[in-house]
Amino acid sequence: MLNLLVCIRRRRTSIINHISYIYASYPFFVDLRFLDMDSSRGQNGIQQLLAAEQEAQQIVNAARNAKLARLKQAKEEAEKEVAEFRAQMEAEYQRKLTETSGDSGANVKRLEKETDAKIQHLKTEAERISGDVVGMLLKHVTTVRY
Repeated sequence: MLNLLVCIRRRRTSIINHISYIYASYPFFVDLRFLDMDSSRGQNGIQQLLAAEQEAQQIVNAARNAKLARLKQAKEEAEKEVAEFRAQMEAEYQRKLTETSGDSGANVKRLEKETDAKIQHLKTEAERISGDVVGMLLKHVTTVRY
């Protein structure tokens, strides 16, 4: 009988410590006023403590579920914003792509003119110095060194 009382007291102390921890962690959820420590002697008090522990656990679970719901909502909103941003950037990219590729005919004509000008410049330079190059080659080929 003495061991049973010691076990009940230890259990009551453990439950009270657990409820106190929950109350300290979530003071706005747990209301311990309904616990009357004078009537907590015996089986009735333990039942009240167990009921309080279960209620505290339900409140903590409700808070946890509310937090998870808020996180899920925030994640969905962030994904929506990312999708909108991605669509906006894709539209801007497509717009720039059509701007640059729309002028491809003008770009081709411009490049052809530049290429023709460079080719003409090289031909005139080659004609200008070809006589000097031929003379230098003949000089080196016909000169004999001993």
